[in-house]
Amino acid sequence: MKTVISTSKAPAAIGPYSQAIKSGDTLYLSGQIGMDPATGELVSADVKEQAAQALANMKAILAEAGATPANVSKVTVFIVDMADFQAVNAVYAETFGSEPPARSCVAVAALPKGARVEIEATAVL
Repeated sequence: MKTVISTSKAPAAIGPYSQAIKSGDTLYLSGQIGMDPATGELVSADVKEQAAQALANMKAILAEAGATPANVSKVTVFIVDMADFQAVNAVYAETFGSEPPARSCVAVAALPKGARVEIEATAVL
């Protein structure tokens, strides 16, 4: 059985998807970009600020499911420019600290709303 997880503390879906799905003890979070939940717009053009907001959005969805970043086991980071890799890593490390989850990071041609970074995650509850 699956349960849709949704919170107004993260941006509403901009397409036909859920913010997250809980299936058993696993939580699948849809990709989050640096969109302000109140305005529906990117917080800025700066990749670090976008990454920080994407992670804040992720944390809000985790909290709605009763979880924290410590529950996250796998993350995929999508960036439009590999030159942003270190900047995104700096912000990412603040969220996950010394015991980060497994992760992939891939460069993509484009992201929704012109975002420079998108972060999706899987957590174990």
